[in-house]
Amino acid sequence: MYIGRFIVVGPGVGAYRVSSRSFPNRQIVERDGALTVTPTPDAPETDNPYIAYNCVRESEGRAVLGNGSHVDPVTEKLDMGYPARDALATALLALDYEKDDYDTPRIAGVIGSETATVGIVRRDALLIEEVSEPTLVATYEEDRPRAFDFDATTADEAARAAYDADFEHAVCAAGVTVDDAVRTSIAND
Repeated sequence: MYIGRFIVVGPGVGAYRVSSRSFPNRQIVERDGALTVTPTPDAPETDNPYIAYNCVRESEGRAVLGNGSHVDPVTEKLDMGYPARDALATALLALDYEKDDYDTPRIAGVIGSETATVGIVRRDALLIEEVSEPTLVATYEEDRPRAFDFDATTADEAARAAYDADFEHAVCAAGVTVDDAVRTSIAND
């Protein structure tokens, strides 16, 4: 099944995966303390504004994950002292769903060592939930947060588990753990 880009968010652990039929020539790189989705060197030229973005950033011992440019304002709101729910709601409402041919939802999550919050803004809804177990939300098909079997305990395991998850068109993935520090890992295969 093709569910597009997705995140898994739970207390202390999470992951983001790029799945794409249209733009598979992408990778995740570390840049300026963030994990960034970028075109690969052999990718065709495009002016699509949804191809490159920060997908993981850190904010005061928490990790922010998401599928687009909204990751930056979520992080900025957290840095200003906003609660995770409000940071997600503010950024997701402000940027809204992507204005592409598919009205692609924006998905995001905030992971702390003991807490996690997940959100999605679709054409028809904004959903923000605090979660106590690993929870998946995706841009297509799985566009409501739901519990997800995800037993990764390290950032490397989280990136690999997201990349290898049984959904179509994997391109790259990032894994995150949060305990005494935020740790990240990348799977570009």
